[in-house]
Amino acid sequence: MKIKAGNDSKLALLYIAPAALVMALITFYPLLYGVWMAFTNFSPRHIRNGGAAFVGFQNFFDIVRHAPYLDFSFLGVFGFNLVWTLVNLVFHVSLGVFLAVILNTPNLAGKKFYRAALILPWAVPTYVTALVWRNMFDTQFGAVNLLLKSIDTWLHTFLPGAWVLPIPDWLGTFPQAFYAVLLVNVWLGFPFMMMVASGALQAIPKDLYEAAEVDGGTRWYNFWKITVPLLKPAMIPAIMLGFIWTFNNFNVIYFVSKGDPLGKTEILVTQAYKLVDSGMYGTAAAFALLIFLFLLVFTFVNLRITKAAEEV
Repeated sequence: MKIKAGNDSKLALLYIAPAALVMALITFYPLLYGVWMAFTNFSPRHIRNGGAAFVGFQNFFDIVRHAPYLDFSFLGVFGFNLVWTLVNLVFHVSLGVFLAVILNTPNLAGKKFYRAALILPWAVPTYVTALVWRNMFDTQFGAVNLLLKSIDTWLHTFLPGAWVLPIPDWLGTFPQAFYAVLLVNVWLGFPFMMMVASGALQAIPKDLYEAAEVDGGTRWYNFWKITVPLLKPAMIPAIMLGFIWTFNNFNVIYFVSKGDPLGKTEILVTQAYKLVDSGMYGTAAAFALLIFLFLLVFTFVNLRITKAAEEV
């Protein structure tokens, strides 16, 4: 018995209609509502006084031009956000690939244990890790400074004339606060890159390395001429994801440093959250839309470049 194609289409639409309705309610409606808010002066005060008014691109101009009622510089926060993201990616990728190469060593004793231990930072919820690290960076009672004090005491016990080891105020001074949040995010980020690189390494044919050894290739030469080129197809999408995740990594900055000292470790998403906390919903929505547009452009440019690289 033949079933008409039109009936099949209607039946398929009926099946997906509930899911589509739920997605429209919990995803698309809030997104569209947020876009509308970005072009209004939406705030509790304006709502109480009769409703939000349309202000066009005024919120965007105020953010970029650093309006007097804003206590931050958009370009300054944006610049730090880029530096923060790129520095993290360098450590994530280099450390992840390095550990993946070690774990890919044939006959490595305890390989399963190492792999399980190294993936633990990624398995623990981010906010839990961030809060633990914040306590560890406490100036007086944190584990980091207590360890430094113990090392300093040990040095002066055996070497009385040794240099005094500094005990930093990690979260109260800059750039120490940057080093603190960087360490936390590197701890959280390298396992993902390690797992991606590890999977890609296992897919590389061993024959290539055997042929290179016959031709007299060193390990360093094999790494750059065989391993790195064959890792690119897997690592480039991972790096793109890592860029987006790190660029928007709210938990680490907010729970570890809260953007301090004096907003010097603030990134765009934490600054947008503070605008919401201050009741400037329209400005915060415009801020979020700017972040989205930047990441959208970055994604398209990245896809264009990587596609061209793949074709070559």
